[in-house]
Amino acid sequence: MRLVPPARAGKPLVLVAVGILAGCGGPGGGGTQPVSGDGYRFAAPIGWTVAQTARSAAASSGAVNRLEVQTFRLVRPYRADLFAAASLELDRVAGDLAVQLRGRLTSRATTQVAGREARSYRIDYDSRVSEITFVLDGRREYELLCRRPADAGSDTCADFVRSFELG
Repeated sequence: MRLVPPARAGKPLVLVAVGILAGCGGPGGGGTQPVSGDGYRFAAPIGWTVAQTARSAAASSGAVNRLEVQTFRLVRPYRADLFAAASLELDRVAGDLAVQLRGRLTSRATTQVAGREARSYRIDYDSRVSEITFVLDGRREYELLCRRPADAGSDTCADFVRSFELG
């Protein structure tokens, strides 16, 4: 069962652009600021620059550190009983993204985000780490992306995903 729209011939996966442009990590500065988008919100470190579009909300600090949530419409409505099938498809997409970034998919896991099962991945590339978490809800896919330098701690990424809420 296909939940994620197929990549169109001649066009790169949407995730590739997101993976290259998005990210997270780095020093926080000791507090958070709220960031919200269409149907969701999260906390970002104070002092990070916040930007929003119709389909995304992001916070960044410097050239590498970035938190971003992008939303996509699913081909079919997602239900919790589809999680196993959706996980297999997301695993494939994450693997493809790692190849396109010339990196390595170093972890994949099921986690709880916003009260539901979610799929999370870590891709290491070019002295950077991208942590990507997919949250599926009805007809929407929320892609939580955190990019950081490889030598930075993962606390900012963990706080970002923990703070994500729907509604």
